[in-house]
Amino acid sequence: MPKRWRIWVARTTEYGYYAKVKTTIDIDDVLFQRARRHARRVGRPMRAIVEEGLRRVLEDPQGERAPFQMPDRSVGRAGDANPLEGLSWHELRDQIYDGP
Repeated sequence: MPKRWRIWVARTTEYGYYAKVKTTIDIDDVLFQRARRHARRVGRPMRAIVEEGLRRVLEDPQGERAPFQMPDRSVGRAGDANPLEGLSWHELRDQIYDGP
């Protein structure tokens, strides 16, 4: 179970005042450690790293794209007989590894 890490995750302006909002989020320990090392390496606070990650996810137009659909790579025509259909496993293996 992930630990609870208490971090600053957002800042907002309301009525002309600059306000900080503090919340607790559950983050996987390994992910948190990686993020913390990254924050140290780039010299930025952890909250800035979390904010940037959230912005990227929420603003990414590809995040809302249609699911991947495999392109059709069919061989032959619909309705044609499958030449491998009647083969035993050994014959099929021979076709795969030895060729026609």
